Amino acid sequence: MALAKTRRGGGGTNYWPGYVDMLSTLLLVVTFLMSLFMLTNYFITAQTSGKDTMLSRLNRQLSELTELLALERSKKQSVEDSLSALQATLIDKDKENARLTGLLGDQSGKTEGAEAKTSELGGQLDQQKRITNEALAKVEILNQQLAALRLQLAALQESLDASEAKDKESQVKIADLGQRLNVALAKKVQELARYRSDFFGKLREVLGARADFQVVGDRFVFASDVLFDSGSADLKPEAMPQIDKLADALKELETQIPGDIGWVMRIDGHTDIKPITNALFPSNWELSSARAISVARYLIDRGVPPKRLVAAGFGEFQPLQAGDTDEDLAKNRRIELKLTER
Repeated sequence: MALAKTRRGGGGTNYWPGYVDMLSTLLLVVTFLMSLFMLTNYFITAQTSGKDTMLSRLNRQLSELTELLALERSKKQSVEDSLSALQATLIDKDKENARLTGLLGDQSGKTEGAEAKTSELGGQLDQQKRITNEALAKVEILNQQLAALRLQLAALQESLDASEAKDKESQVKIADLGQRLNVALAKKVQELARYRSDFFGKLREVLGARADFQVVGDRFVFASDVLFDSGSADLKPEAMPQIDKLADALKELETQIPGDIGWVMRIDGHTDIKPITNALFPSNWELSSARAISVARYLIDRGVPPKRLVAAGFGEFQPLQAGDTDEDLAKNRRIELKLTER
């Protein structure tokens, strides 16, 4: 400014310095404005960048919230479905509850009877408990008795073992004795068979050769028609001499057979198959037995010892001949004599 004034004081007007000052001032203003613009732009850029970052973060949060919202909606739908199912179940339960309530009402009357029955059963249970206790006491006594019996059994077992040892020894002796008895018995049987043969030979001699007397095996057979009338058990008078000879032979045999041989003369009566029914003999059993007894009694009257005689009746059930001719029937009507062991 001082320079400008100097130049104006020297002569003429000089505008250049003022122009320069104006340009300088303008340049300073432009520089200031540019700086201000740049600073403003910087701040705006910084703010814009921060807003972008924040916007990105907000977008991400929005996406997360959108996903959470979809998930919540899905959960809500699932909860609604569950709620619907629970409501349906609740309805069913209400119906079932109503049904059970009805049943409970029906059962209430039965419950009173059941309670009475329960009380009665309780009394019975108490009684059973008393009985059980008594039974347990008896069982205890029985156990004690059983223990005592076991001791006795052990003692008896010892005695039994000793007895078995003696028994084995005795069995050996018995076996030996049995063998000797069998030998002796066989010898006695042989002796009796010999006496039987001698006796039948003697009978043949005294009775003679007759068709109505014969030897069949080990038996001497008399035809019943010779000894008895039909349907009768009384000996014929004409048969008595033959029975007398039989009695004499038996008495002689009594003196010949040793006393240690037990023998008897068995007299067996037999009939034919023709049935008989009368007051004395309801069947052939009675007739055959009565005839055998008649012969035995006659022999006893003639001195034969009763202990040597046995009388038996067989009816028509043991025939010699199976036919039904007169000859077969006559052979089946008979009295058999058999010398055998007692």
